Amino acid sequence: MAISVQHVVVLLLTSLLIAITFFLFTSDNIRFPLPSLSSDYTPLPKSSNLGVSSDQTPQKMKMKLNASHDQEEEVVKWDLCKGAESVDYIPCLDNRDAIKQLKSRRHMEHRERHCPEPTPKCLVPLPDNYKPPVPWPKSRDMVWYNNVPHPKLVEYKKEQNWVKKEGEFLVFPGGGTQFKYGVTHYVEFIEKALPVIKWGKNIRVVLDVGCGVASFGGFLLDKDVITMSFAPKDEHEAQIQFALERGIPATLSVIGTQQLTFPANAFDLIHCARCRVHWDADGGKPLLELNRVLRPGGFFIWSATPVYRDNDRDSKIWTAMVSLTKSICWKVVAKTVDSSGIGLVIYQKPTSESCYKKRSTQEPPLCAKEEANASWYAPLRQCISKLPSGAVQKWPELWPKRLGSVKPQSVLVDSKTFKKDTEKWSEIVSDVYLERLAVNWSSVRNVMDMNAGFGGFAAALVNRPLWVMNVVPVDKPDTLSVVFDRGLIGVYHDWCESLNTYPRTYDLLHSSFYLGDVTQRCEIVQVVAEIDRVLRPGGYLVVQDTMETIKELESILGSLHWSTKIYQDRFLVGRKGFWRPIKPEL
Repeated sequence: MAISVQHVVVLLLTSLLIAITFFLFTSDNIRFPLPSLSSDYTPLPKSSNLGVSSDQTPQKMKMKLNASHDQEEEVVKWDLCKGAESVDYIPCLDNRDAIKQLKSRRHMEHRERHCPEPTPKCLVPLPDNYKPPVPWPKSRDMVWYNNVPHPKLVEYKKEQNWVKKEGEFLVFPGGGTQFKYGVTHYVEFIEKALPVIKWGKNIRVVLDVGCGVASFGGFLLDKDVITMSFAPKDEHEAQIQFALERGIPATLSVIGTQQLTFPANAFDLIHCARCRVHWDADGGKPLLELNRVLRPGGFFIWSATPVYRDNDRDSKIWTAMVSLTKSICWKVVAKTVDSSGIGLVIYQKPTSESCYKKRSTQEPPLCAKEEANASWYAPLRQCISKLPSGAVQKWPELWPKRLGSVKPQSVLVDSKTFKKDTEKWSEIVSDVYLERLAVNWSSVRNVMDMNAGFGGFAAALVNRPLWVMNVVPVDKPDTLSVVFDRGLIGVYHDWCESLNTYPRTYDLLHSSFYLGDVTQRCEIVQVVAEIDRVLRPGGYLVVQDTMETIKELESILGSLHWSTKIYQDRFLVGRKGFWRPIKPEL
């Protein structure tokens, strides 16, 4: 049968279209140039096609495995972490072999970090029936029970309105041991006791010790206050996991034998409501550690029975507290009891060392000068941290003006460098991260910046309904004080170890020109395994780095069944799925 010219043309056009489509979907070299993102960064043109996606799914993939980046290729095979509690596995807090060998637990040594060697590369399994978290702000009041299936705290604290189970949800009414009329009443009670506090203006950065499910910090968010809530991983089952599932900033920590992973003179206010810390223990080291991280002129709120009860036990504790606070020159600026019968005392740290010099006895003595990153695995000290000198010790400007200001005599950054860094991140976030990347920002609540620098990334996102944990790696310059001075929060960390957080607690992790550096000290596979542990299914990893690092990451993330997309030979977006390795047969 004869074929018409029209049929031939149609066949030729169809073949050409198939060939073009095949080329576009198989080529991995389609890249578009990106201007240098330096201090002279200029916005990108508004184009619609800015990258190539890759959704690699084989469980085993060839890749460069070790930190020296040699040419030997290894096969990465992922296995599930083992054990009955592997769903909530935290390697540096769940090292049972190390904990068994401790000579003492008197000072909470068993709640501190004991990282296994080598760093685990297993993947934590998902809880049964896990689902995407309840979105913020609804999550502050309720979360899916199956995502954090821990009923013990519901029963243990049922009379105090910490948390209740209602059907498929855990519900957080806003109660607490000291919040008989609810946390909102309690927060207002504090400001009435000391009006100078001015939540969200004068007081911006708060530390909540022994925070429970972090309702105090959660409700302070309404007042533009960012609270670092912390508690140990103890018999109060999963309280920090509850907090992070709710979308409230929190971390696992304990005042034991080591310093908290914060810089000196960082927090505007520290709060303890029945936090079960013996402040005068071990020569007063726990309270001296609070003094270290409290800003000069900052406040410590202590709400506990020794403040408002006069039985023998409470009276002895109060007497010891009076003596200790006097020895470090803290003064009482308020002491009161509200209508519920709950009382509190508010202390203020001095802004000058003149009081220290006037003490009849120099006990405790003044410490030596603070060192950069000094609080990483550093023992508690029985001495008073020295106050910063000059304008560095002055109180920051009122929020939100302090976000864009830097202290004039800061030894960490000059105003010109600070301004350029702030402007650079403002442009990158607005022009690239929010407009061009395949990130659904409406689903992002808990964010971590893996190499925060001066906190420019977090500052650029401050008006969005999310919060950022700014991490300053211990192998990088110590800029964490600048982060806190801006009214943001963060911690020191070594990315060759695991974080003090539960699995599935962050929606987005961000790294800018860091992951290539960290592989000089440890395997990148270990770091990626930790990123996978921390991120929720559906969460994002956003990386700005060299193409060498990006291509290596793309390969590893593909072995984890993550979807990936590369933009402009500069940015990688990886999205974690629900895939886990098949459980081995018993």
